[in-house]
Amino acid sequence: MPKKGGKHAEMGKETQCKRAKVEADCSPSVMSFENPESLFGSLISPIKQEVFFREYWEQKPLLIQRNDPLLAAYYQSLFQLSDLKELCSQGLYYGRDINICRCVNGKKKVLNKEGKVNYMQLKKDFDQKKATIQFHQPQRFKEELWKIQEKLECYFGSLVGSNVYITPQGSQGLPPHYDDVEVFILQLEGEKHWRLYKPTVHLAREYNVESEDRIGNPTHEFILKPGDLLYFPRGTIHQADTPVGVSYSTHVTISTYQNNSWGDFLLDTIPGLVFDTAKEDVALRTSIPRQLLMQVDIADATKKLRNLLRRLADRLENTRELRSSDMKKDFIMNRLPPFLGCDSDSLTPGGKLPKIDSKIRLQFRDHAIITVEPDQESSDEVRREMVYVYHSLKNRRETHMMGTEDDSTTEEGLTQTHGLRFPLSYLDALKQIWSCSTVTVKELNLASADEKENLALSLWTECLIEVI
Repeated sequence: MPKKGGKHAEMGKETQCKRAKVEADCSPSVMSFENPESLFGSLISPIKQEVFFREYWEQKPLLIQRNDPLLAAYYQSLFQLSDLKELCSQGLYYGRDINICRCVNGKKKVLNKEGKVNYMQLKKDFDQKKATIQFHQPQRFKEELWKIQEKLECYFGSLVGSNVYITPQGSQGLPPHYDDVEVFILQLEGEKHWRLYKPTVHLAREYNVESEDRIGNPTHEFILKPGDLLYFPRGTIHQADTPVGVSYSTHVTISTYQNNSWGDFLLDTIPGLVFDTAKEDVALRTSIPRQLLMQVDIADATKKLRNLLRRLADRLENTRELRSSDMKKDFIMNRLPPFLGCDSDSLTPGGKLPKIDSKIRLQFRDHAIITVEPDQESSDEVRREMVYVYHSLKNRRETHMMGTEDDSTTEEGLTQTHGLRFPLSYLDALKQIWSCSTVTVKELNLASADEKENLALSLWTECLIEVI
């Protein structure tokens, strides 16, 4: 049975490292949304970004305890218990939008009902059963979280999800466990008693529950209050409860870097590297030994594999670009659209049409990617390579991090990708636009004026460039 944190006279026995804790009386009064870097900087202030990535990222927890009423008020505005009544009226469902659960004898007990969430029943379970309310992906409903997470997705180049946890006093929602994501916790309301433990699996690739008798004593133990922030790497074992005497606790967990490791990147890019290398290197086109696929022990083939891997490594020495199979597209297809305030629903082309003498500038650089892929629209057996420009400007915030429930899914169940398709000869011109602050249409590296105008107009139609 997890120990609850009601007797905080013992908190003087904390075992946390001094370097994992920063007392910040002069913390930021507001978040900075000028650009992704400033947003992340204000999120972890007063820690500098270079210090964070050098000393904490993927290495150890960071606790920032602040004494800033203005920042605490801002955190509270992100999500409150009182928001649930209005949100339930919008048609929330158990499982999809909300889970209710409680940690009982070291195990998670799910107390969900069926179908739509009724606010009065939800509040009854919260008050009488001491159940934790877990709200999935609140950025779908709360604009300030959309604003924060969109900037963080630009900053990390990785999907950023969130969950809100509301736990009544003297209760714990989840047993000790570790996650497969980097975690940033913002304390919004009330107080939460946290215990962190040494990882059993460093930088874990999957979620797992750990038993109390396996995890040992906490390496860190503390109370989070409104305005405080906690970071810990994936694999960090943790559990949290709301102390007795605190009516309830609300915190939001912002998470990122799921399946975003070097191993994932190799799985994504090596197939393309092998395909391209095999076009030029006959060693990769020679046949495997007879009956190799039928053998249990392939020790005789490992020497050949080592030699082939060395040839791939040599190929990398002269390769400036790696073809991504899925990671790039998955990120751009599933991330949040730009937060544009009052203009969020009216992202349409505007201003002057681009002409041959126009000076143009790339917009939404962080929301668009260029890839080279086999022609997806060709039915020929041998497909030529084309350039694709994918973007997230038309993604739907309402379905962010919710799987394939988007209305834009195809009959085959695949999410629709927004973007453009060009001949391979357009690649250098696209790189010009992406690498220059401004460029004149007539200077684009294409053969004819018609091609130059066609490229500029296509990008302008998708709101990817503006005429200046």
